[in-house]
Amino acid sequence: MDPEMMGMLASYGPIVIMVIIFYFLLYKPQKKEQKRRKEMLDNINKGNRIMTVGGIYGEITSIKDNIVTVKIADKVEIEVARSSINANVSQEKK
Repeated sequence: MDPEMMGMLASYGPIVIMVIIFYFLLYKPQKKEQKRRKEMLDNINKGNRIMTVGGIYGEITSIKDNIVTVKIADKVEIEVARSSINANVSQEKK
């Protein structure tokens, strides 16, 4: 290899390596988590036990577009945004 090529490789090499490291440490895991979360939100159904982002556990009683009604105690139901559901507890038990 000629000295010009070695100089260019030495100056751009660390940048390329950093981009590759960021891809595998940040971008790829984030995309995987987004995909898992989207699948979980698409598969929630009436009767599932869920946990909200705020840590409230309950059972889904109805789903209307982006609003989910959750029963958290006897005669106590709350409406939450579909996106505020953090986990489908029923699904995790299986």
